[in-house]
Amino acid sequence: MNALELTINGSRVDASGIDPNTTLLNFVRSKGLTGSKEGCAEGECGACAVALLRPDADGGCRYEAVNACLCLVAGLAGAEVLTVEGIGSSESPHPAQMALMQGGSQCGYCTPGFAVSLFCEYHRTDRTGPINLEALCGNLCRCTGYRPIAEGALSLGLPQASAFTARLEQPAPPVPALEYAHDGRRLTRPSSLADLFAALTADPDAKLVAGGTDVLCEINIRHARYQHLVSLDGIPELQRLLWTDDALEIGAGVSISTLEAALGNRIPLLAELFPLYASRLIRNRATLGGNLGTASPVGDSSPVLLALGASVRLESVRGERTVPLQEFFTGFRKTALEVGEIVTAIVIPTTTATHQRFFKIAKRGRDDISTVSVAIALEVSGGVIRNAKFGLGGVAATPARAFNTEAFLVGKPLELGVMRDAGRILESEFTPLSDHRGSAAYRSAMLGQTLERFIAGLEVSA
Repeated sequence: MNALELTINGSRVDASGIDPNTTLLNFVRSKGLTGSKEGCAEGECGACAVALLRPDADGGCRYEAVNACLCLVAGLAGAEVLTVEGIGSSESPHPAQMALMQGGSQCGYCTPGFAVSLFCEYHRTDRTGPINLEALCGNLCRCTGYRPIAEGALSLGLPQASAFTARLEQPAPPVPALEYAHDGRRLTRPSSLADLFAALTADPDAKLVAGGTDVLCEINIRHARYQHLVSLDGIPELQRLLWTDDALEIGAGVSISTLEAALGNRIPLLAELFPLYASRLIRNRATLGGNLGTASPVGDSSPVLLALGASVRLESVRGERTVPLQEFFTGFRKTALEVGEIVTAIVIPTTTATHQRFFKIAKRGRDDISTVSVAIALEVSGGVIRNAKFGLGGVAATPARAFNTEAFLVGKPLELGVMRDAGRILESEFTPLSDHRGSAAYRSAMLGQTLERFIAGLEVSA
């Protein structure tokens, strides 16, 4: 596939002649579809939300709300997209739009994004009850009109038969291989790992794009322009989820939302992480492989995966190897990846941890970057801690394990005094930096507080 075409609001659109770095938001606005707005250009506000047709587990498809500012047009070649103009009009509005018209729209700037997110939740095929307002957590209202927005959303019932529901019974569009070039820049979308490694062998400096929720921020905010982008969306080997007798293997390209739906509460630490991992709009695109690959010291998934004892599978044309996650991060924004090598899977061993908690300290409860995050996994038997793993974010140049604290806890009883002593060790085990999110002293103090919160939570649930 070399032609750059996609379906927007039911019509085929030729996007040839655009820079491969062009975002979907800028493209649809250039076509006169200006309901989608740019608010933040980094996925925090949802004003640019559009719906993509994505495959579901039953051979049909689902509407998935995403931030158009964080999607590359070329990476979506062949896709089906709905903007707010495509879900309804002033003459024939969609029920989601009607619900917002009953007082839920004030200045109107953010309303199209709310309408699209609500449209996708309205048509969620496994929904049997009221709208889940969590679907709107990535949409910000600058007029603070959340009460009427929520009331409008909750007034919606189940969808009636329509062209939108009929489309969900058909397969999602395929994701074929693509090689697109314009004005010296190009985007490659391989359809297998072998083709990916061939592309990386030919151009080791190519920029990989998984969900795009980090790379597109560089394009939007820092005005980066990449000569060669390689989209990983079309590689089935990166979309696998496999349970074995002793581990769970998660393909590096599986979206957080897909993982959330597939796992449920089977791994409690991950179940605690998912609702705090950015917003639904972000989770629909973001991947664990991409989150680990950026090596951010405040990445949400790293502390949880460290506490779970995870490893990463790294592959290249030279073969594959498995690296414990605690050895994967080698410095600030640096990893053990070699030239031409990618993360293909995250391997989480079957855990014997009986007590698992994740604490994210941030300025907002949802959709925020953490100041400090702490994941705790304890194996307790007979009231005694037999094993302990801590994963931390925001306290060092890399995500880290708290080995001294872990060693102190093993063999000790699980009680408040012990956890307070462990908290003092944890506070002194790292030397965090001060920045605009929090001072070093604040970050250290929060480490100790999480252990008191941990034991208090056990007392409440007992």
